[in-house]
Amino acid sequence: MQLFIQKQVEKDSTIVTFDKTESRHMAKALRKKVGDIVHVTNGLGSLFACELEVVTNSQCVARVIETQQEEPRTYSLHIAIAPTKTNDRFEWFLEKATEIGIDEITPILCQYSERRRIRLDRYERIIESALKQSLQTYLPKINPLTPIADLYGNTNNYDAVFIAHCDEESPRISLKEKLEPNKKYLILIGPEGDFSPEEIENARENKWQEVHLGSTRLRTETAAIVACHSVAFINE
Repeated sequence: MQLFIQKQVEKDSTIVTFDKTESRHMAKALRKKVGDIVHVTNGLGSLFACELEVVTNSQCVARVIETQQEEPRTYSLHIAIAPTKTNDRFEWFLEKATEIGIDEITPILCQYSERRRIRLDRYERIIESALKQSLQTYLPKINPLTPIADLYGNTNNYDAVFIAHCDEESPRISLKEKLEPNKKYLILIGPEGDFSPEEIENARENKWQEVHLGSTRLRTETAAIVACHSVAFINE
């Protein structure tokens, strides 16, 4: 199955009109033709089987012949992570986290952050591409670059909130020991230079649980993937 994303499609839609970019890809690169069946998601859990009725480089139109509403995951994961200095590494994280399963990503600005600007539109395209590749129907949300201080008090919607850092003098617990199935989690992952002592202290004062991700020191994007996979694994 090949999956396409059209976020404007409603659950009860009967016609899907593809945007110019997707239409050109469908007609020119994939060589789709009238009568072909394609599958579409709106990123909100809906999966549409559609029959193509118009195929041109500028616009493709399909008629919905079957609609399914996929069940959401039984858990929720939000990772707030400092973008890496090398943008390719952060984009790799976005791709792999989407494939594994994640609900929300917030790039954060920390005291030791190496990257202080992001291209949100590019990140959105990477996430959409990874969603299509992994045949999922719930599109993760990615937020604008956010100061870490804005997250400290943002804990009401979660069963637990964690800050993963490398300060061995702090009373950290393994993340794996704290995870349970079917819970809502928010996890902070710091920049290459780790969180500053002040950031760790602020998190501690706001009742964030301090955790580590194993016995080795991990790169930022690796740490985030380990956290993502740990949550997914406990929910299998």
